[in-house]
Amino acid sequence: MTYASLINLAAQEKSAEVTNWGGRIGWVVGLLLFVALVYWLMRQGWQWRGRLQADLPDLPTAPETPGEAKLELSGRYHGSTTAGQWLDRIVAHGLGVRSKAELTLTDAGLDVVRPGANDFFVPAAQLRHARLDKGIAGKVLTEGGLLVVTWSHGDKLIDSGFRSDRAEQHPAWVAAINSMTETSAQPTTTEGAAR
Repeated sequence: MTYASLINLAAQEKSAEVTNWGGRIGWVVGLLLFVALVYWLMRQGWQWRGRLQADLPDLPTAPETPGEAKLELSGRYHGSTTAGQWLDRIVAHGLGVRSKAELTLTDAGLDVVRPGANDFFVPAAQLRHARLDKGIAGKVLTEGGLLVVTWSHGDKLIDSGFRSDRAEQHPAWVAAINSMTETSAQPTTTEGAAR
């Protein structure tokens, strides 16, 4: 190698810097703005749905003396929907918020206690039936893994989905609620034609 060729090599253009910080920061800021926009749009959709359901009356509260507990259940509340429409989530009065739940069934009705969310009570006269299902409000579980209680509130029929910490409790709940509502002939599972 000659001296002239070494000078030519040294004079050639150097490689680009490994990190382009300006470009990276721009991409990160753009991504954060996009995520914030998506979150804002989801929040607006939730509030819009709540305004559409503003005609839903306030939820009843449990009576001071509900009577002796027939059944009790600890588990999760997965949401409420318009009856028969497993994706039409009801968000008014906090019914759209998933949470832990403690259920108590008495002669007076179904008491739903939800830590960190609105509690509600379904009087026995408003219970329609119960069944085992696999999905509600966008949540899908194994076949029969969800206890769905149908009840009336105002002029609307509502399906509320619960999952016990011990799923073997579900059939007893279906039988007890259906015997209270005199609809024991209702099927205990659905094929989910809407799915």
